[in-house]
Amino acid sequence: MVPAATTVGGYLQSLPNDRRVAMARVCSMIRRSARGVRESMRFGLAFYELDGPIFAVESHERSLVLYYAEQDAAAGHENQWKGLDTTRRCVEFKDLNCLPLDVVEGIVRASLKLRRARNGADIPSQAELLEVWGIREEDAAVAPPIVRIMVNHDEDAQESKTEA
Repeated sequence: MVPAATTVGGYLQSLPNDRRVAMARVCSMIRRSARGVRESMRFGLAFYELDGPIFAVESHERSLVLYYAEQDAAAGHENQWKGLDTTRRCVEFKDLNCLPLDVVEGIVRASLKLRRARNGADIPSQAELLEVWGIREEDAAVAPPIVRIMVNHDEDAQESKTEA
C-alpha cells in the first residue's frame, strides 16, 4: 500500500511507532550527512535528490530499506552488513533496534562524492533506478485521493416520516 502523505514528516507520522523511530533516525542521518540534498515523497518512498534521485527510504511491515543510486557507493562495505544488496543497490534493516548508521553514513557520503564527481553527466533516471531497485511503477503509483460522501441521516429520517 502506498501512503498518501505528501511530505516525509507526514509519512513518518503515519507509520507505527517502531518503524517511525527507525526511519526518522535514517532520514535524519541522511539530512545531516548529505547537505544540499532535496527531500520529497514519491511513489510511497522518501526520496532524496541531488541532480536527480540519489537515495530513497521505504518502510515495509517488518523492515526498512535504504536504496542508493550510485553503483559503487557500497564498495568496501560489502562485508560490514548482511542486509546490503549491491545488485539492487539497497540496504535492508530487518532489526529496527540495531541500525548500522555508521555503515549507512559511509554509503551516503560515498554516494554524494560519486554524484558530485559526475558533474551532472550520465546520471541514472528515476525510471532506471526504480527498475534497479525492483520497484514497479504501477505498484508505486500514488494512492488515489480519499473521497468521502457525507450522508445526513436526519434528512433520511425526515423523508421516511413524510412517506409514512
